[in-house]
Amino acid sequence: MSPYSKYCFVPCSFTGLLTSGVPCIPEIDVTAPWLRFILYGTLLVVLVALVVISQTRNLNKTRKLLKEKEQALDQIEKQKFELETRDKNLTDSLIYAQRIQEALLPSEEYFRRYFNASFIFFKPKDIVSGDFYWIGEKKDKIFVVAADCTGHGVPGALMSMIGLEIIDKAINEDNIESPAVILDVMNRGLEKTFSREKNLGTIIRDGMDIGLCMIDRKKRKIVYSGAFFPLYLIRDNTLTEIKGDKIIIGMNPERLEYASHEIDLMEDDIVYIFSDGYVDQFGGDENKKFMYRRFRYLLTRIHTFAVEDQKSILEDNIKSWMAGNPQLDDMMVLGFKPLSGNSK
Repeated sequence: MSPYSKYCFVPCSFTGLLTSGVPCIPEIDVTAPWLRFILYGTLLVVLVALVVISQTRNLNKTRKLLKEKEQALDQIEKQKFELETRDKNLTDSLIYAQRIQEALLPSEEYFRRYFNASFIFFKPKDIVSGDFYWIGEKKDKIFVVAADCTGHGVPGALMSMIGLEIIDKAINEDNIESPAVILDVMNRGLEKTFSREKNLGTIIRDGMDIGLCMIDRKKRKIVYSGAFFPLYLIRDNTLTEIKGDKIIIGMNPERLEYASHEIDLMEDDIVYIFSDGYVDQFGGDENKKFMYRRFRYLLTRIHTFAVEDQKSILEDNIKSWMAGNPQLDDMMVLGFKPLSGNSK
């Protein structure tokens, strides 16, 4: 028999506890309101405590995330400021480079010192251009050059500076009059310039397309040589195309012979030299290239207009054609009447 068996731990009433000699547990009425109040109150306190703990944790996490986001935003603002500063410095540098390039390229006013009836439509894709043009006179002969470097923007502009230097030297210092020979000199000059990089393991693959006219007003002749550049001559509402050789300038180390085209001039002849930026521009209803066919048709329609009007029409036409499309390349069109005006 267990030593604890004499105790009977059974629920009993408080009265029984007084009269009985056997210890017992007082019987509790679980339905009592005060007990339910304590139980519910305890549960409520526990629930509130749990909610407070959970909310505190969430608040701490939120604060941590907000702090991290603030740090990230501060970093973004810092990077944005740095990028804006770099962009501004780069843009300022390009604008200054544009001024240098414009100073080297003859103005339309200067061009008209040689040809009263002339215009220059020049629309770089970026701030600076890979297209360039040049005009000069030597021994009563006028030279007109238009060229398109294979790159645009800064690379094209740098190459255009080299091209201008070679042309000026060939005509004014070396006294070369033949357009075909000048193209050969340019080809070897560019190839020699860029071949210096080969020793460093970098080979420059850029070159340029070019058209070069020599006008002899005394003989009333024009001599043309081109590398991928055509020349359009319109006479009596008929357009004649003089095609350039398919030999890019600056990509051939050997000596080359470019074709030379000699044409007798008449009083109202008008000549156009242009880069491919205009004809290769996408646009129109079907978003296709403008193409040479449309360009020839446009020139035959406007060639009798005043040169200022021709330029305006070319500009308005390409804007309408683009219809929101981005400009893909530098654009350049030179138009002039070879026998208009006097030599400088």
